[in-house]
Amino acid sequence: MKDQFLSRNFLLSTPTSEKLYFEFAQGLPIFDYHCHIPPAEIAQDRRFENLTRIWLNDGRYGDHYKWRAMRAHGVPERYITGDASDYDKFLAYAKTVPATIRNPLYHWTHLELQRYFDISDLLDETSAPRIWEQANERLQDLTAQRIVEKFKVSVICTTDDPTDDLEHHRTIRESDLSARVYPAFRPDKAFAVDQIESFNQWTDRLAKISGSTCRDLGEFLNALRSRHRFFGDQGAKLSDHGIPYCYSAACDESEARAIYAKVRSGTTPAENDTLKFRSFLLRFFGELDAEADWTKQLHLGALRSTNTRAFKQLGPDTGFDSIGDWPQAEPLVRYLDQLESLGKLPRMILYNLNPNDNYLLATMVGNFQSGPTPGKLQFGTGWWFLDQKEAIEWQLNALSNCGLLTHFVGMLTDSRSFMSYPRHEYFRRVLCDVLGREVERGEIPNDEGLLGTLVRGICFENAKAYFGLECGVVQ
Repeated sequence: MKDQFLSRNFLLSTPTSEKLYFEFAQGLPIFDYHCHIPPAEIAQDRRFENLTRIWLNDGRYGDHYKWRAMRAHGVPERYITGDASDYDKFLAYAKTVPATIRNPLYHWTHLELQRYFDISDLLDETSAPRIWEQANERLQDLTAQRIVEKFKVSVICTTDDPTDDLEHHRTIRESDLSARVYPAFRPDKAFAVDQIESFNQWTDRLAKISGSTCRDLGEFLNALRSRHRFFGDQGAKLSDHGIPYCYSAACDESEARAIYAKVRSGTTPAENDTLKFRSFLLRFFGELDAEADWTKQLHLGALRSTNTRAFKQLGPDTGFDSIGDWPQAEPLVRYLDQLESLGKLPRMILYNLNPNDNYLLATMVGNFQSGPTPGKLQFGTGWWFLDQKEAIEWQLNALSNCGLLTHFVGMLTDSRSFMSYPRHEYFRRVLCDVLGREVERGEIPNDEGLLGTLVRGICFENAKAYFGLECGVVQ
């Protein structure tokens, strides 16, 4: 009889795959250099009321993967983001789970039940009541900080707006948490000049927290520079942008100044002027990162808030986003070349959401590599809709064929949920199986020193060296 579902050798199809995973990957700490975990919940060492609150819907955020599956299964919105009881929401998901066969959610759901709660039962309508009781009992001992320590998380980089006071990060640093938690600078709202009211409200908050009036472009840039420096003082060494494509239109400071003045006076800019201002600002942020010796992340290609009715009812980031298909190559190469020409190209990780762009990004990073940093530009790991087995392998293959897998900084969580840490195990198993299968076919040597170093690097050591952040000591 073959191994049972989610057995010890899950996703490991050869003896070499097993050896690589269990001897080199399994015991390594997690370096989670990009996630959306709320730092407030780490600082407060939150205790979650029940499984729904940590797993499905906490009223403020939830697991969009699960929400999308529930909608596809015909579950009414009341049981997803609405006013149904926590148990009824959980039961609605339990009824959905059997329908997710071959969706990565089926793996992730049961991995999470096993790794957090020692529950090996399959989740369905019948098992739901006892799983609810057993998981809720175990949750009494699984506070936010205990979860971080349970999964041997060494570093967490959150995602923070420039107007955040980072008070929660200071509280975390003063706690006994073994992991190191750092902010990351995410100034996406600075690009939203086409949304006059929200942009001006955000800019007023920026002015207040930075001590600037932001009356003109110079003060606006100085306020952003001040916040960037403040984040650095709090330990930050990463920035991030979630943009559909790279903004790289020609725009000098005088043009940007005029556009900013119009926006602050309440005039919506033309579409071309919006692109120009965004391009000027993205170049400015690149220069800031280079001067501070930070790593910049570009998350490219998401088509967001596609369902107008749902957006009006539920707001953004509620599971109505998908893969976009913008041309990426020319705007991206212009941006990278602009910074390179100024001698201000920072370390950078490029993530694509459209798998059609895998080889585009894998070759693009090779155009701008330079010493002394190995892999200064990175083709980032499979992200969002691409963080499942098939797409992880696609990314590994494109990176290997066009660059150096040896210097890859590996997996991230990119999640708002404390239940997502088994995604690192999932990635590590996929990685070790790819390598193990190629060893068995004679395509790469069965050299324990070579492959062990490769696996340890991708799973932890490369990120530790690349980002230059102090790591927490894990047991």
